[in-house]
Amino acid sequence: MTAPSIPRRRQLPLLSAEQISGLNPGLADVIEYRKSGLSLNHVVGCPLDCGYCVRHLFDNFEMKTPRALMNDEAAVALLVGHPYFRLHKTPIQIFNRATDPMLPVVKPHTFEVLRQLDEQGLTNHVLVITRWRVSAEDCAVLNFFKHLRLTVLVTHSGIDHPQIEPVNSTYAADSLRMLHEHAENYRTVLYWRPIVPGLNDSDEHIERARELSLRAHATVFTGLFFRDEIKAYYESHGMPVPYEDTARRKIMPEQAEQRILDAFDLHKAAGGAEWGTLFRKTSCGVAYAWGEADYNGHYGVRELCDICPPEQIALCQKAWVRPPLDAVVHEARALGATGDVEVNDRAIVVEGLDEPPRYYLQHGFGYQCHDRSKPHHYRQHGRAPIGWEAEDGPKTA
Repeated sequence: MTAPSIPRRRQLPLLSAEQISGLNPGLADVIEYRKSGLSLNHVVGCPLDCGYCVRHLFDNFEMKTPRALMNDEAAVALLVGHPYFRLHKTPIQIFNRATDPMLPVVKPHTFEVLRQLDEQGLTNHVLVITRWRVSAEDCAVLNFFKHLRLTVLVTHSGIDHPQIEPVNSTYAADSLRMLHEHAENYRTVLYWRPIVPGLNDSDEHIERARELSLRAHATVFTGLFFRDEIKAYYESHGMPVPYEDTARRKIMPEQAEQRILDAFDLHKAAGGAEWGTLFRKTSCGVAYAWGEADYNGHYGVRELCDICPPEQIALCQKAWVRPPLDAVVHEARALGATGDVEVNDRAIVVEGLDEPPRYYLQHGFGYQCHDRSKPHHYRQHGRAPIGWEAEDGPKTA
């Protein structure tokens, strides 16, 4: 197969050491471990202006023109040399924090990173998340990578408030259809988010998502990440504030979820218009698209699985093995865990570990890893407590 032409636009200018030192320290650190993978972000800056963007948390929302902190070769070397990186195992994300990977000036860097990873023969899951335009030529490039388990997640919310989401959602819808039509060596997921009650959860919004779900290998739906910095931006710009309180976890009220699940069940029960396969968690949707068990071990949180296809539950059940306590204790202590280390029927429970080492344990053992001081609640699926009642069960770690 002849290699497709990778766009060779002018490389983004590199920020100077002085400029980098003036950035938020979190933004200057190009590798961050997130639940869905080790995240590489050596390009920063985005013109899309989505009001709820996590760039508010890094003080760079006003940086509209993408810039590079280092070249692609150095970034890839930093990634694969990271102490938390495991060959063929650690999931990877590219440009999911401070820019969009399919912007015209960023796309050549996205493809170059993928090329360098693929040429190393790596079979790790790689997640690329976009809401921008994807062409047939782009799909040809994505199909050329032979080793990576590459998934393109297309963010689509249907929000039409011009300040909250200035980018027309039809761009994402068109990209999803294009990606799905041409998919051979990659998978595509409809990332239906953020869902905000009263803003984009009407019957019309749900029907639009249903139609799009048939143009993806899986659909993941989730709520709004609403931190203090994002709330302050909403208030200062006179935008409708969706929740009185903020939270460290995504907000997806119980009634909003139930509206979606009721619509999903109604279609199935009536033998009506078909839905794509729906998941609550990113890794669940990605794993399903590849015919694999969830690499985050969500099977331990059984109430998450009540919407999953039986064949996927069987896959996850077979792969889900409770790790031996002594092995978990050994690794947790080496990472700096304090207090008791527990392995129960749902998760590993630790104290004194930030998110990155917890995710390292989680991906290593294929088993959920929770912080005892931040318990998960039954049926809330790891979400913020806003919009949920507590009568359905006790707190669980």
